[in-house]
Amino acid sequence: MNAEPTSPFDPLLNRAKQIQIEISLAATRIKGMAAGRWRFVSPALLALAQTACAQRVGVPEPQPPAIAAGSATLQWNQPAVRANCPDRTGYLWVQLVEGPACIRYFASSDIDDARMAIVQFSGDRDGVMNQAPTRIPGNTEALRMLDAQRSRDRAGVPWIFMARPGTYGSSGDHRKRRELVEFHALDAALDALMQRHRIERIVILGHSGGATAGAALLTLGRTRIACAVLTSGAYGLLERARRLGQSRDGRSDTTGSMQFYDPLEHVDGIARDPLRRIVLVGNRDDRNTPFDLQERFAGAIAKAGHRVDVQTHAAEPPQNHDLTDRIGLKTASLCAREAMLQ
Repeated sequence: MNAEPTSPFDPLLNRAKQIQIEISLAATRIKGMAAGRWRFVSPALLALAQTACAQRVGVPEPQPPAIAAGSATLQWNQPAVRANCPDRTGYLWVQLVEGPACIRYFASSDIDDARMAIVQFSGDRDGVMNQAPTRIPGNTEALRMLDAQRSRDRAGVPWIFMARPGTYGSSGDHRKRRELVEFHALDAALDALMQRHRIERIVILGHSGGATAGAALLTLGRTRIACAVLTSGAYGLLERARRLGQSRDGRSDTTGSMQFYDPLEHVDGIARDPLRRIVLVGNRDDRNTPFDLQERFAGAIAKAGHRVDVQTHAAEPPQNHDLTDRIGLKTASLCAREAMLQ
């Protein structure tokens, strides 16, 4: 599952998969060329791929993140090591029932003592997690902080990007996404974050797998959430995996795990809060996270007595999964500002 393109880096992740296919096909066509000519063609193809990415998102031609940011790249799928997790802004060392974790976060400059802040979770990053960290778009502390500041400027609300376990410097294994260990880590990290920076309430914003994470946090009984904006989320995980033909023996999530945690099965854990809004936004033609399963999750929330809205929005074809117009950011911004008037 991909992340909603609220960041200038996110469309590159989607485009990267297509570029890899195009370059592979081109390499096959010119396989018979002399080695000298191949050395000439390959850089040209790579330059063309970079240009295509730049034209798609309307930004200058991207450079390797480590060079552009002037800072070290963030590591992926690494164990939690206390010595690598200093007690300073950007790092949270937390203890879980499953063991310790170091969760990274990247924030705008105004989160201290904030009455309200938006906390964003990215979608699944399985498409890039096995690449060299230097090749992953936006994979430095400086670039992630720059992106958080830009999102804050667009939303008008303090902004925090919290890296899911195994991604963007957070410890853990991204292959175990949608298991309880992921959600326990994020839940403990939010506690530590809000205490360190004295944040009163938050708006959770997640797209795709990030929306599933946000929904799971609700079912774990999290409070002090003004809004949860969940776009194109995955629920009914076993049924979804079977529909997509990605369930092992019809018993696993798309990750291959049989230990997945499905928010749809744990709605009873959502804390009572008549002021909190839960907003689900999706596209009826979504080919990645079926919209009827999103509606089913919303229906279960409503039946349990919680306030929930379901909205539809345009999405990028052909998957119709990544929503357009930064609708997640806009919805989270509006919800945060309305909540501050309560």
